[in-house]
Amino acid sequence: MKNQAPKLRGPSAIVSYAALSVVSLLFLVPLIWMACISFKPAREVGLPHILPKEPTLSPYAAVIGAGASASGVRVDAKGETERRETGAFNYALYARNTLIIVVLSLIGMILSSAIAAYGFARIDFPGRRAMFAVCLATMMIPFPVIMVPTYMIFRELGWIGTLMPLWAPAWFGSAFNIFLLRQFFMGIPRDLEESAMLDGCGRWSCFWRVILPLSTPALAVVALFHVLAVWNDLLGPLIYLSHQDQFTLSLGLQFLQSRSGDTPWNQLMAAATLMILPVVALFLIAQRSFIRGIATTGLKG
Repeated sequence: MKNQAPKLRGPSAIVSYAALSVVSLLFLVPLIWMACISFKPAREVGLPHILPKEPTLSPYAAVIGAGASASGVRVDAKGETERRETGAFNYALYARNTLIIVVLSLIGMILSSAIAAYGFARIDFPGRRAMFAVCLATMMIPFPVIMVPTYMIFRELGWIGTLMPLWAPAWFGSAFNIFLLRQFFMGIPRDLEESAMLDGCGRWSCFWRVILPLSTPALAVVALFHVLAVWNDLLGPLIYLSHQDQFTLSLGLQFLQSRSGDTPWNQLMAAATLMILPVVALFLIAQRSFIRGIATTGLKG
């Protein structure tokens, strides 16, 4: 029988659940505030009340429909103020670009990380431990250290101004994902692999037909982590993209903010709300596999 954690009962359970509820509410307050501002008309954005007095969907219509605009104020020679458009937020275009990067990089990340992790977990070759240590050591290198050399490499390849630098590196794996999958693979009994090999399966067949089907929770964790990282990435698109029609959602949100101080905050909050909704939905769908993968990773090895 599996060991089960003791359940809290009585006053201690009430105190624990109350404390957890308060902490959860503190985390939700910024999100609730953001959602409330997204339903406010422009004249209510600066008012101190949280809930909108006259709720409207016009910020969402501006973001999804014609595109939200960030405008500045310029004073002409006659002293009259004049509004000028400094940029537009095209949610459909930015979401498409982000999804292209997410899908292409996710496929490469899962395949390359799983193959490398399987080699480190199951194949005994000379220098395996040293190579795995070097792989883990790459996690300690901050991105600003390699940012300039990486940019120069992509410039020589002619990739600057395209989406290639944002998804192509994912096809070479990630040290953290390799480590996580390796630990999970080491927890899978070797008897399953040996039985498959006795039936005529080779290494690749064992990998595709035995290891990967049993590693769905760990793969879900890798996929969720990678999707979150790519979906919220701002520095990468800011460095490598040069045309507005290639912008991602995170870069589009930054572009929507006006330097002159006339940022349409209700439209900005509407765009931010639309940006986080797919991530929240993805987590709710994959929540069980995500928690199971985190709980079972690293039990052996």
